[in-house]
Amino acid sequence: MLVRCLLVVALAAVVAAAAGRLALAKENNGGRARWQVYSPAPSPKKHPCLENPPNMTENTGGEAGDVVHGYGGLECYATGSRRSGGRAVILVSDYYGFRAPKLRKIADKVAYQLGCYVVVPDLLFEDPYTDDPARPFEEWIKTHSPVEAAEKTKPLIAALKKDGTSTVGVGGYCWGGKVAVELSKTEETKAVVISHPALVVVDDMKEVKCPIEILGGELDTISPPQLIHQLEDALDQNKRVHHLVKIFPDAPHGFACRYNATDPFAVKTAEEARADMVKWFDKYLEIMKR
Repeated sequence: MLVRCLLVVALAAVVAAAAGRLALAKENNGGRARWQVYSPAPSPKKHPCLENPPNMTENTGGEAGDVVHGYGGLECYATGSRRSGGRAVILVSDYYGFRAPKLRKIADKVAYQLGCYVVVPDLLFEDPYTDDPARPFEEWIKTHSPVEAAEKTKPLIAALKKDGTSTVGVGGYCWGGKVAVELSKTEETKAVVISHPALVVVDDMKEVKCPIEILGGELDTISPPQLIHQLEDALDQNKRVHHLVKIFPDAPHGFACRYNATDPFAVKTAEEARADMVKWFDKYLEIMKR
């Protein structure tokens, strides 16, 4: 008898729980009703710019450069020789900042391959995005304007030129792509490369004044191929500058700097993107080579 009572109670609990997940909804077709199952709302999908965040403790084989302080008013990771034929490259990070090991490794390789000085500035001012749920991305981004960051990069360019650099290229990833585009609208830079850019719009291309290369990903939902082609069309109408647009097959947002190092295809794609960037800078900064 006790067992039977317990079973009845358990069954009642199951029914009650199920009833809590059901709602009876009246429809307008004749006043008939039907049962609808309401499942818990799925958790919000992560912003594509924040997927596969960098592992800040990742061992990428050591760093060839050093962190310098107060260079043009900025803290920077600097690699390569300052006396390298009068040219330099500035690489601008995504939302996760200048400390990302893969980004620094890219800077080391660009400096070696181009034989130039490469600087990765901290344009987030020790406040990169950290996936902290107490500070949602939508709130964090309000205080990190890429347009303002571009303005704060100009003293760095001036410092580079004071040290003997006569021509500067800028590469930008995601958020840094918008920074690079803003600088391309000035006389400060001689060439720009943007990889899987964020926040870049078609009207930006109307103001570009230097050669620009755009590297997009087929699977990128922040700057999908349709937008990349719209940027290309706008550049076609901007007769002032040389440009090149390339879309990497099966490449998601972040493919150039936040790739999975254990995935051979992802590594190959990132290496190809870096090689394309190096070629672009080598071509358009070449006039200043020794």
